[in-house]
Amino acid sequence: MVSAVRRARVLTLVSLGVAWSTSLVGPGIGLLLEPRPRWVWLGGLGVLLFAAAHAAVLHAAVSPVRRGPRLVALAVATALSPPLVAPVAAGRWETWAWLGAALVGTAPVLARRWWVPALGVVVVAALVSSAPLAAALVAGGVGIGLALVHVLPVWLWDLMVQAQEGREARARLAVIEERLRFARDLHDVLGHRLTVIALKAELAERLAPSDAARAGAEAGGVRELAAAALADLREAVDGYRSVELGEQAAAIARVLTSSGVRCTVAVPPSLPAVAHELSWALREAGTNVLRHSRARWCTIEVALEPSGVRLTVANDGASAGRGRGRGTGLDGLAERLARVGGTLRAGEEDGVFTLVATVRT
Repeated sequence: MVSAVRRARVLTLVSLGVAWSTSLVGPGIGLLLEPRPRWVWLGGLGVLLFAAAHAAVLHAAVSPVRRGPRLVALAVATALSPPLVAPVAAGRWETWAWLGAALVGTAPVLARRWWVPALGVVVVAALVSSAPLAAALVAGGVGIGLALVHVLPVWLWDLMVQAQEGREARARLAVIEERLRFARDLHDVLGHRLTVIALKAELAERLAPSDAARAGAEAGGVRELAAAALADLREAVDGYRSVELGEQAAAIARVLTSSGVRCTVAVPPSLPAVAHELSWALREAGTNVLRHSRARWCTIEVALEPSGVRLTVANDGASAGRGRGRGTGLDGLAERLARVGGTLRAGEEDGVFTLVATVRT
């Protein structure tokens, strides 16, 4: 579900944001201890420039954008920051150490062979610092800790995205397989009759000039075969649609469950042909739960009644704004059901939004 992926992305960004703010502790302390206002402004500009590029790279790690421009921005900011920060960092090794730790912590997000630039950053931080050993330990140790804090959320995010893509691929494959099955069924149902119709039509055409009576008989046979083929087609389509309602309910339940919505389904094993008209209502209700609500649970029930078939879809994710209008989707659905003698009711009560659609048998 899109909302679940969005929530996971927000949590990942929050986790990365905490790590990002931690990497600014050292430079921030250096700025607070700097007595010269001019260098405080210049150093602050350098730290902000570096922090902005650093944040952009971390944001790109969980965003569907090209990372190249942001990596270039980080490289440029890294090159411009030292001249601005150097006067502030003079005599205070913590500033260089924490900037180095931020780069080491970001390296695994940028490249596979991240240890190469990370080692270079640690060496540079040690060389430019007044306390080489302490700077190297902070840049390396804290940097590795930040790297873990960066990599683990991004890794979990990538797993969720891959799982979502896998579910979408399986759904597309299921649709393709169902279309192929339906095509095979149509071929089995109509293939023989259409072949016979073609042969009889050709025979009637040949007999027409010489034997009009026999040609008329063959034409009558073609008409009967065509009527039988049409009846077979309607029977196949009605059977396909009645099965599709149950399969569709199960598919919607799987999608909702994978998105964190507790879903229960109750559909009779066999339904009359007219039940296929409820497929539109089921799709509309499922779409509303997926797109327009924050449901924790959802129930899908199809019941056979003396007067027809009833579909009930309820969820606890109704929003306050839902009551302002039915929406073009529900209006169109009500009109469609009315054309076949059906009804549609939808509304919210005690925080539960319920859609009830019926068709007559």
